[in-house]
Amino acid sequence: MSVLSAGAPARPAREPSFPEFVLIIAVMMALGSMSIDNLLPAFGHIQNDFGLTSANEVQLILTVYMAGFALMQLFYGPVSDIVGRKPTLTIGLVIFSVGSLIALFAPNFELLLVARLIQGMGAAATRILSVAIVRDRYEGREMARVMSFTMMIFIIVPVFAPAIGSLFLLFGSWHAIFVSMLVMAVVIAIWFGKRMPETLHPEYRMPFSFERIAAGAKRCVRERMTLGYSTAIGLMFGGLMAYIGSSQQIFETEVYGLGHLFPLVFGLVAAVMGVASFVNVRLVRRLGMRRISHAGVCGHVLMSLVMVVTAYAFDGKPPLVLFALNLAVCQFLFSLTMPNFNTMAMEPLGDIAGTASSMIGFYTTILGTLVGMAIGQAFDGSVLPLAIGFLATGILSLGVVFWTERGRLFAPHHPDPAAVIDVGH
Repeated sequence: MSVLSAGAPARPAREPSFPEFVLIIAVMMALGSMSIDNLLPAFGHIQNDFGLTSANEVQLILTVYMAGFALMQLFYGPVSDIVGRKPTLTIGLVIFSVGSLIALFAPNFELLLVARLIQGMGAAATRILSVAIVRDRYEGREMARVMSFTMMIFIIVPVFAPAIGSLFLLFGSWHAIFVSMLVMAVVIAIWFGKRMPETLHPEYRMPFSFERIAAGAKRCVRERMTLGYSTAIGLMFGGLMAYIGSSQQIFETEVYGLGHLFPLVFGLVAAVMGVASFVNVRLVRRLGMRRISHAGVCGHVLMSLVMVVTAYAFDGKPPLVLFALNLAVCQFLFSLTMPNFNTMAMEPLGDIAGTASSMIGFYTTILGTLVGMAIGQAFDGSVLPLAIGFLATGILSLGVVFWTERGRLFAPHHPDPAAVIDVGH
């Protein structure tokens, strides 16, 4: 039974069904992921085309994208609380499309980085609006369940994105990858525009006021749950960004030399993350967000320690199967934590969902990007920097969660907080 069905008023004719709602949100979120992952196989081609001397330098394609992504998250949330979710998403998709067009015709690496910055600035709207729209309609464990459904579909994109990028490279150049990004943005704009109603509750619509935006930002900082879980998200996201940034060097070229098999291994690891989201969907109502996510972060620390030990034992190059399995388990546990951490960070701030999503998104993305860049730039031809980075971010995240919960890990705050906020109310 749909979570909207029991006791809810009849749905307007043009409102999407629950499965279509989840799919729209997942595809929105996937634009940002697709814009990262399908470029990974093109790193070597871009390095050769622009005459770059270091493979680490190509990682800047991800760094500047995430910088723009983080910066503009401060903009979209407050604007969407003022004018609504739909027009704000349109603005973001237009900006993203402009960046895609510039990338298509970039004559040098510097202009390509500018294009990637603009793309990130536009894609930030999809991240902010997707979380805000889900929070408009759901709260508590139901929000965590919907976010897990969304993440399960969203993670399918990284499974196939590098393979799709490789396919484009077989029949053309890396420019074709940017064409696919542009097409995806247009599809989202049309689909969302025709099928998704405005979800911002009329009573939550804000008049423009710097004072109100500043007050919303202060609430995000003062709410212990919001600040704590946002920090934990940012730290663990830093580990993920480090992995994505160095994955091509680890699997395709410098460590394991898999060549064209790189997308397959990358996709298999990503698929495990999708399985974790499915597990979270099945368990979150029964066990609660805290039990699942706290177990996830504790397990992540333990498996990261195993990764560090094996990396040292094999001089930075453990057997591929051993490393890939260890990495997959870490990513599985990572995916048990993120939807729940995000839900708990947003939970106290439903009346300012757009602003809260912006502040949380900006903070977590900036923190994750800086941590990921530091770990990624430490790549030395082995998996050791990544393993140490995973362990460090995991320990710090666990410490922050311990502080946030005042030392009470695994303890649910509410026995059954599941509720639905219907769009029509």
